Amino acid sequence: MSTGSLFEHTSSFDAGQVGGHVHVGRFEAAYEELFAEVLEDGVITTEERQKLEKAASDLGLDRARIGELERALTAAYEIRHRVAVRHDDAPAAPAPLPEGAEEDPRIAALQQRIAYLEQRVSDLTRELDEARANVAIEVDFSGVDTTPATETEELDEIFRRVRHAPREVVSLRALFRAASARGEVDRAYGAAHALSYLGAATDEEKALYDKNRPEWLIKPSSALDREAWKRLLLHPDQEILAGEIFASVVPAVLLGRVATLRHAKALPALDPQKRVDLRATTVQAARCFGWAASILGMPAPPLYTDPSYTGAVELVPGVPPASRLGKLALSGRAPEELAFLAGRHLAYYREEHFIRLLLPSLFDVEDVFLAALTIGNPGLPLSDEVQRRVRPLADALSPLLEPAQIDRLRGHFLRFVEEGGRTNLNRWTGAADKTACRAGLLLCESLWAAERMLELSGDDDRTEKMDDLIVFLASDRWAMLRKRIGVTAA
Repeated sequence: MSTGSLFEHTSSFDAGQVGGHVHVGRFEAAYEELFAEVLEDGVITTEERQKLEKAASDLGLDRARIGELERALTAAYEIRHRVAVRHDDAPAAPAPLPEGAEEDPRIAALQQRIAYLEQRVSDLTRELDEARANVAIEVDFSGVDTTPATETEELDEIFRRVRHAPREVVSLRALFRAASARGEVDRAYGAAHALSYLGAATDEEKALYDKNRPEWLIKPSSALDREAWKRLLLHPDQEILAGEIFASVVPAVLLGRVATLRHAKALPALDPQKRVDLRATTVQAARCFGWAASILGMPAPPLYTDPSYTGAVELVPGVPPASRLGKLALSGRAPEELAFLAGRHLAYYREEHFIRLLLPSLFDVEDVFLAALTIGNPGLPLSDEVQRRVRPLADALSPLLEPAQIDRLRGHFLRFVEEGGRTNLNRWTGAADKTACRAGLLLCESLWAAERMLELSGDDDRTEKMDDLIVFLASDRWAMLRKRIGVTAA
């Protein structure tokens, strides 16, 4: 294969709906506008519900996402107007009995029977609660077999072992055998990949890996969609609600960051002559970013090449934000290394992740999170010290937000409180970083390339990230993602 055709898609590639970056999708925005109109009088009628369902169907919107959107907007409306939204589309109450029906002996008998059954259900529920309260809880490991995992175990149990100790060869080999026995070739291929990387693959395992690894780069038939990102690619420790809160304010944070840099005369200047036309460029690293963005279901950011920049790639704040490719990306990189670099960097352009690219400091991320909650609920009780830090930031961000974004923040605040009102932003940022690495691995399909690029970027926690990538390879999420984009193993 010539290098010129490395970063191209097949003619049948389905790009899907491009989105998920720092921008509100136009279809979702259209539904949001329609739902806001329906909410205007505080009542959702049956006819309006039918129109909403038809609109969601016509626009091809995800039902779960629409439900979240409606809950957030409804909660915001109820907070603003101090009323409860009435749903006239709810199931109707039973019709009253006709006049004189109580005298009918058959109806009287049925009513007695219903009353008896309701009482019986109540009695049984109480007895069940009492039984649960009095049950003895015993922990008995006397019969546990401490021998290593084998292929006769269930895949889920073996995967738990891998997740606990990603480099444990016995567990990875058991996963390979169990997946092979069940015909789950992609799971077996992932285990064989990990075993090959660890230098522990048997001839059978290496044969499967060699048979299915891409000669150059993957050739998917379709792009990732929002659901695949949310359900399959996001790291399990990455709380979705925290990401949605950041997504609501990050456009305003970007504007504020650009304004601050401009005022301090520190806004990086980009040479227009160095901007890359992704449709015509022959620069391999730039072509890789265009290829990667389309697979990830995202638009590529404005891209500039700058050999004087000594790093690989960096964000350049602006409206819109851009990325600059440096010396370490423009020469000496293998295709799979560029694929990991592009996938990892572009994942940070997702609206829920962009705060990590814009504000690498965890303290700054925490302040933005608290400011977002303060905008969602100005009466949020905060200590005097936190108020001094966060209140000016909230006051600066609020005027930059659209009314719909503020409404979403009100709804997000309610959900945040309902779900316990606690989060661990250190864990969230770490999980977001691992998600970005997973996106890179999905594109490059090489643990070796991932390790080289993590070393190149100087990640202090690269061993932890590599362990997570091994776990990702062994998971059913990896297998399902491959099926989604059409690169399943044989």
